[in-house]
Amino acid sequence: MPTLPSNPSPESEAAPVTGDQHASALSASEQPTSRQLNAIRLSGSGTSAPVLLDTIEEVPIAFSYGGIAHGVMMASPTDLDDFAVGFTVTEGIASGPGDIRQVEIHLRDDGCEVDTMLAPEAFHAFLARRRVRSLRGHTSCGLCGVEDLVDVARADLAQRRTAIAASATPVIELEAMRNALESLRNHQPLSRRTHAAHAAGWATLSGEIVLVREDVGRHSALDKLIGACLRNGIDVADGFCVITSRCSYEMVQKTVAAGMRVLVAVSAPTALAVRSAESAGLTLVASARSDAQVVYAGANRILTIG
Repeated sequence: MPTLPSNPSPESEAAPVTGDQHASALSASEQPTSRQLNAIRLSGSGTSAPVLLDTIEEVPIAFSYGGIAHGVMMASPTDLDDFAVGFTVTEGIASGPGDIRQVEIHLRDDGCEVDTMLAPEAFHAFLARRRVRSLRGHTSCGLCGVEDLVDVARADLAQRRTAIAASATPVIELEAMRNALESLRNHQPLSRRTHAAHAAGWATLSGEIVLVREDVGRHSALDKLIGACLRNGIDVADGFCVITSRCSYEMVQKTVAAGMRVLVAVSAPTALAVRSAESAGLTLVASARSDAQVVYAGANRILTIG
């Protein structure tokens, strides 16, 4: 196992690593996102035929901070730099890219190790909150990083909820939202190859999709998108997020943690997700297709709803 560097000392004056500088600190290579496997396709008439199919890959991603293990998530081995930043922020370990000094990615035959160097204050807070536990994520996992019921209502989200609830912007034209839903299909190459990937996209107020990240796990796809937005300096208060998966509580939680104002989900939400969106002042649109949508919370941000 490779030796991971230690976290900066409290006296360290290293500047935050973001954008292209951040990317330069990472391994350039990544594992394949899919593999071609032999299978047999059965038809409705009872005939069969051998086929070679692209099959989505998933690997364990081990997250650590300053060499201290935090947890293991199952995910697609791509856009790992974005995943590191997004996961660290939505876990509440960092408040933003400014708390992240460096990310090192180590590829192994059995998975990937992602070690993040935090700013001293953030690292000390991480150590103070840390308890002996093992976070094991699955592609259908529940609440990432939650150890008990007290952890569900995270204190670090209170300020972001207040800011989101107090803001009436952005105002989104219904047509722009429908355009984004329609065009998202054109930004999912992994899904087209494997039919097994979730996608999370960021759209401007005009409905233009500017960033998309895919993953076998819906949580990981959203974390990767959030990380990509932060690393590219995108103002997440000025646009909206579109996800191809169902909208459960933790998807709302991650969106709020990132400071996003509007979440559009292709599939239906849970009742807890709706209550959480209402509490945070988040606009939640779900069961969304290009021709019909359901606004569950925050209709004031959709221009033609009144």
